[in-house]
Amino acid sequence: MSLAPPSNPPAAGAVEAVIAIPVRNEAERIAACLGAIDAQAGLRPGSLGLVLFLNNCTDGTVEIVEAMRTGMSLPVRVFVVEFEGANAGWARRAAMDAAAEWLEAEQGTGTILSTDADSRVPPDWVARNLAVLEAGADAVAGRVTLDAEEAAQLPGSLLARGRLEDAYDDILTEVEARIDSDPHDPWPCHRTTIGASLSVRLDAYRRVGGMPAIPLGEDGAFVAALIRAGLHVRHARDVVVTISARLTGRAPGGVADTIRSRCELPDALCDARMEPLHRAVFRYFWRSRIRRLHGEGRLRRSMAWRVALAIPAAAARDIAALPGADMAVAEAERVSPRLVYRPLGPRALPAQIKRGRILVTTMRLAAGLRDGFAALLIGRRGPTRRQIPAPAPRGG
Repeated sequence: MSLAPPSNPPAAGAVEAVIAIPVRNEAERIAACLGAIDAQAGLRPGSLGLVLFLNNCTDGTVEIVEAMRTGMSLPVRVFVVEFEGANAGWARRAAMDAAAEWLEAEQGTGTILSTDADSRVPPDWVARNLAVLEAGADAVAGRVTLDAEEAAQLPGSLLARGRLEDAYDDILTEVEARIDSDPHDPWPCHRTTIGASLSVRLDAYRRVGGMPAIPLGEDGAFVAALIRAGLHVRHARDVVVTISARLTGRAPGGVADTIRSRCELPDALCDARMEPLHRAVFRYFWRSRIRRLHGEGRLRRSMAWRVALAIPAAAARDIAALPGADMAVAEAERVSPRLVYRPLGPRALPAQIKRGRILVTTMRLAAGLRDGFAALLIGRRGPTRRQIPAPAPRGG
């Protein structure tokens, strides 16, 4: 492994946040990626650093990075690696570990941000992530949107399917947020987990052992580990990154493979989360129920949940003994035959969306009536209390 000397813009205090990017054969897009990062606004000069982990590049990416990095307005550290066993999770972990070590050497605290070399972040991307973290989150999962010019070249049927999936995903997310609410990740939120837009506090990153070095799904596994550890992950809808809509990607099983497979197999099943509405509601209800029982210390004593979910008694005892509610929920979903995901095919989406919209409308109305009734009660009680005369002072 070789490490290029860091670029040296004028020093203005310690680095407080570092963007970590794994890079492999991105000669066509790396310049746009770096230009977008260099345009970050709303930050103290010198507070942002960049780590580029170049692995197994053979297309001129290294030369482009070398030509650009010294002219950038932020300090850049470049690692160049050749490794036959490289995979997406390994590369992202290496980049984020390097960012963590940089922060630890500077001041021992800070934020690690992750994006991809074929992505373009908006000028306020870092500032928006930091604002959410400062509001109390330990990590931020952002959303992504396809590059408009590249997406325009995709089949219209694929884009139509994408719109249906997005609509149904929004419905499921709101239903989940209203049934199994998380005060640290309230609606409006989303459920996207993608390495192209992640940020995490340094201490939270170290607490869960860093990014999993697995070939596929490292980003989802990382966020799941944060949640199991009791850390607060905010799925912020206003943190959005533009990603490539290409059909040939660098990581097997990534976004490019998903797009290509759905072009080749238009009726391929949706993601696991896209299950029928009644199954989703059942799942969210029992998640909420398990959390409540766990918080009240009654998960071991109450076995109704075990029977309803067809969980064996021994497994239920193990679940009840877990220290965290999120851990208990995750294990219950893993072992319950009634919580197995059965994803939809795309043809089923319109009907599920119609039912979901009816349910969401009903839930919103119910919430509005509940809030209005509560406000009415408070309004009635308030004047009554104020009309009670104060006791007369003692003495003469």
